[in-house]
Amino acid sequence: MYTPLNWTMTQRHVAFASFTSWMLDAFDFFILVFVLSDLAEWFHASVSDVSIAIMLTLAVRPIGALLFGRMAEKYGRRPILMLNILFFTVFELLSAWSPTFMAFLIFRVMYGVAMGGIWGVASSLAMETIPDRSRGLMSGIFQAGYPCGYLFASVIFGLFYSMVGWRGMFLIGALPIVLLPYIWFKVPESPVWLAARARKENTALLPVLRKQWKLCLYLVLVMAFFNFFSHGTQDLYPTFLKMQHGFDPHLISIIAIFYNIAAMLGGIFYGTLSERIGRKKAIMIAAFLALPVLPLWAFSSGSFTIGLGAFLMQFMVQGAWGSRADLAERAGSGECARRAARVCLPTR
Repeated sequence: MYTPLNWTMTQRHVAFASFTSWMLDAFDFFILVFVLSDLAEWFHASVSDVSIAIMLTLAVRPIGALLFGRMAEKYGRRPILMLNILFFTVFELLSAWSPTFMAFLIFRVMYGVAMGGIWGVASSLAMETIPDRSRGLMSGIFQAGYPCGYLFASVIFGLFYSMVGWRGMFLIGALPIVLLPYIWFKVPESPVWLAARARKENTALLPVLRKQWKLCLYLVLVMAFFNFFSHGTQDLYPTFLKMQHGFDPHLISIIAIFYNIAAMLGGIFYGTLSERIGRKKAIMIAAFLALPVLPLWAFSSGSFTIGLGAFLMQFMVQGAWGSRADLAERAGSGECARRAARVCLPTR
């Protein structure tokens, strides 16, 4: 039976699981950005020292993208997605019990490796399962999972931080584990991967890189700029609001909730728009419209104007991200090209 979107129930389960895994991964990551100053106080370090944890998490994600991407090629998307979720949940829990700052950094590095695998594996499972005509919409929906995770972290921070502290926030970060039974019982393997296995296609890495090195270079550079665009406007913004403007946790949480709602709307809006005007045009429009928002986003003084600037900025940032079906489509229709895209795309 088909739905109004012409998606079967199985396709909807896959879309939901992929979206939710990416959302909960982002939730775990953004817990850290809300408690940077508290970690600095606890470990007797500066905020800039503690922010190294963010840098290390992001720096090792390409390693995770490569490792989990290769395993997903060999063993399938579904089991590796489950392994990936388990892996980053464990290191999120260990972060809560860090006895020293060095131990905390090590746990965040390991978390970063796990985080690196989620986007490629989950998006491959989704894009290989849904109808081709729904790629733009699915790209926007899937990308909305990232700000949705940030939104979830904002709500949890506003509601529970004063009661549980920074360690309790990381303990709450174990929530992604509840997704595993759902994937086990409701989500099938990618039909594209099953077909490739039936044909006994060679998935060796080096031949793919040799044949598609230009594509790999293109994807790496584009994703580097995408990451600069998003993380440069997101990761330290709660700390900026607290330290530069003196906002309390409740107000920071409210502002973060609103700009993450904007991010979800932007991803879905531009992802859908890209179906009509093209991926590249949608990305360029969103990116260029972020420029006039910069003064409002960075240099406002009142909470309302800052919140408005953050709302508009994240609508554009995630709007550009929401049109990234273009990257997979540029890989072409061949399995070799698609594997190159999965191997070479650094994650968020």
